[in-house]
Amino acid sequence: MKFWTAIALILVLSALGLTYEIAAGRVLAPFFGTSLVTWTAVIATVLAGFSLGNALGGFIAERERAVALRQVRAVLVGTAVLAALSPLILGLIYSLGARGTGGMLVSVIVAFFPASVLISAPSPLLARLAVEARQGREGSSLGMVLAAGSLGAILGAVLAGFVALPFAGSVATFAGCGAAALLCVPFLRDRGQGGGEEGEKPSLAPLIPIAALVVGSAALGPVCRYESGLSCIDITRTGGVISLYSDRTHQAAEPVPRADAPEDLVIPYTRWIWARMDADLGAAPRVLFVGGGGYTLPTRLLESRPEAQAIAVEIDPLITEVVRRHLPRAAAMIAETGYEAGVEGPGEGAAPGRLGIVHADGRVYLNETARLYDAAVMDAFSSASVPAHLVTRETFARLREIVTGPVYVNLIDAPDGPLARGTHAILSELYPHVIAVRGPVGPTGLGNVMLAASPVPLDALEALPEGYEMAAISPARAFTDDRGWVGYR
Repeated sequence: MKFWTAIALILVLSALGLTYEIAAGRVLAPFFGTSLVTWTAVIATVLAGFSLGNALGGFIAERERAVALRQVRAVLVGTAVLAALSPLILGLIYSLGARGTGGMLVSVIVAFFPASVLISAPSPLLARLAVEARQGREGSSLGMVLAAGSLGAILGAVLAGFVALPFAGSVATFAGCGAAALLCVPFLRDRGQGGGEEGEKPSLAPLIPIAALVVGSAALGPVCRYESGLSCIDITRTGGVISLYSDRTHQAAEPVPRADAPEDLVIPYTRWIWARMDADLGAAPRVLFVGGGGYTLPTRLLESRPEAQAIAVEIDPLITEVVRRHLPRAAAMIAETGYEAGVEGPGEGAAPGRLGIVHADGRVYLNETARLYDAAVMDAFSSASVPAHLVTRETFARLREIVTGPVYVNLIDAPDGPLARGTHAILSELYPHVIAVRGPVGPTGLGNVMLAASPVPLDALEALPEGYEMAAISPARAFTDDRGWVGYR
């Protein structure tokens, strides 16, 4: 094998490995959410697979060259099959009842560990072939091997995060990983004595059904109806209600338009937040919404108060596009009053309306904006959990600087769980008046926990949504940027 062929194969397989690792974290989100815990499990599992694969590949590299090449070709075929079928394996394990942290760990190991082992197994043989191809230049050859591995990892990370996952989706990305592994097989051929004519020329005919399987895996379809690098979104219509799900978590809903459609908000926690806003705010408030979701609360605010203004910060433009297509009430409000808003004001060439939409991370927006607001709603989620950097003392201290009135926070947690306690501790440090309400608990033991914090006393509401009650939150350590929320465990 020529030196540069070996280097190129090392680069490609390293890129494949990192692409596979990042895709594993993305495809896991619709089943088990996205948190520090899930990403730690994915990274640890895949790296453990890489380690074992390199160790086993070292034994293969010690064998007679023709034997080693045959075994590595077989390994790449196995890599192609397992990589392409990883989403199917994950879905199967989930359908068998894998739940919670234990189920997540089992799913990650079964779905992603075997392919991770096989992806890295060819590397020792390729490194050996590269070094042997340039006798007397072993040092520089080894350096190129290591550089190719690192460069491939960088390319794989960029490819996964900026190209494959946003534009092709996770299922197609896994199929692409399998196809890339198969494309490496024809290059793993031994050369004759002295590096002349090709010696062994294995038949590629057995690869045809494997290639068909890999390509066919992409036809299984995406794990959701709409997928970006940030969200996996589904839309359902049930009982006269249109619902938006992100990573299988119910994020927003509104009634199907009809003459007798109710005007009330569908999801109970949004009714409580709106009841608080309606009681606490004046006739022309300026309200910041961190987390656009289904834009139901901004829509209700602007419908009820013709002089009100709202800025909605939504990290994923795909969410906004799905709302425009499927949630008529919010879509109508966006069409009538919406505009692309920057940190300071409307985007270039955009006519100011009453609903400014900012596609950015909520924390970045808070850090950079110079606007002032009368109230804020913190309702941003990644899967079923609030992103950790949005529930820290530093985040709410910045919010306190730009919001003169109340702040409303929606969480998903146990009634007195760690997320609720840590967030309540932050608000209690910054505001003299903090109240908490909790909703019904689901099968997982989690439910909505809403907090309202204000510089002035908050009047009691006449009624709470059905199943909701005032909550007492225990004292706890306030989350910070240094020691924050780590996700459900």
